[in-house]
Amino acid sequence: MAYTLYIHLIQDPPLLVDVDELPSPSDTLIIGRNPRTRDGKDYQNILPEVTTVIFPLTRISFIELMPDQESPTLMPFRD
Repeated sequence: MAYTLYIHLIQDPPLLVDVDELPSPSDTLIIGRNPRTRDGKDYQNILPEVTTVIFPLTRISFIELMPDQESPTLMPFRD
């Protein structure tokens, strides 16, 4: 199942990316596909032809999990 994350970068505007799995507590990077702004436009700091981005967690302030259009309620957190 793919997830859409709204990533808030430190000192940069936030962006949306698609991921196959949610990040785990031991991860140090987030690898996302289809980087874009919330309104679907190209992100200003990423070239338009880029399809995959890798962000170290040290550059991320916080992450929001966007609700899926098919199931707008999120599943509870699991360990």
